Amino acid sequence: MKLKVLNWILIVDILSVLLILSIIFTPSSVVRVILGLPFLFFFPGFTLASILFARKKGIGNIEFVALSCGMSIAVTALIGFILNYTPWGIRLETVLDFITIFVFITSAIALIRDAQISKTLKFTTESRLNVPGWGGSILNKSLSIVLAIAILGVIGTFGFTAIKPKIGEKFSEFYILGMNGTTAEYPTDYILNNGQITQITYNDGLVDETAGYGKIILGIINQQQQTVIYSVKMTIKGQPAAIEFNGTPTDILGPIELAQGAQWANQIGITPNVVGDNQEVELSLYNGAGTTAEDSVHFWINVKQAN
Repeated sequence: MKLKVLNWILIVDILSVLLILSIIFTPSSVVRVILGLPFLFFFPGFTLASILFARKKGIGNIEFVALSCGMSIAVTALIGFILNYTPWGIRLETVLDFITIFVFITSAIALIRDAQISKTLKFTTESRLNVPGWGGSILNKSLSIVLAIAILGVIGTFGFTAIKPKIGEKFSEFYILGMNGTTAEYPTDYILNNGQITQITYNDGLVDETAGYGKIILGIINQQQQTVIYSVKMTIKGQPAAIEFNGTPTDILGPIELAQGAQWANQIGITPNVVGDNQEVELSLYNGAGTTAEDSVHFWINVKQAN
């Protein structure tokens, strides 16, 4: 039985446009997954193969589909490799844009090449409702079944992985940085005068006589695969100490609510009130209402009495 349908190249172009619209208007829909898989692993190779095998001589439909899948993987990987060395980088928007451009350009060339061969521009094509390769020997039939199962298995695996991704390790990133954003420029030496900090020296040689407290950057990144409410406490030489934040001392910094993958990084101040060398400053991260610290970071300071 023969059916007249829209040219398969145009169908690929239309489905690519539908994918773009689904990402723009319904970014979390199942349609995005259903169209996204063939967009990455079939469409680019199909349009490219349509150029290379415009006459379709010596290649069957099953072989053509398998070749399209293989070429799509190669094209997608090459586009990603090139984007990695450009200012745009590998992001959803850039990958979507460049693969779409590739599909549209190769589609146009394939249609033009097909028109040159058939002497007319075909917007429809005739398709037979039969199983490709089924009219041959038993070996051909068996190979066709195996190839079809393999293709369906690959598509199913990618689909399942995209819809239900494996949850990775759950953890929180907790760190401190100097004010220049590196693991240096920490406050190391304090001068205490009548209970007030009058001078702070940083390990890069910077001397601050105005702030009244040492400055660092405290950062948290949530990798717990769910929204978490954090809090932070500080001790100096094993004793609870207040954290300067936004000009106000606080015993507990928080609550800090972060969604999965979100980051919090802000300047805090450390104000010791006891003279002594090699005092450990420890910042502890707490998850929710937990009483046991999930993580901690520390560094050492020296506090001297003013002459």
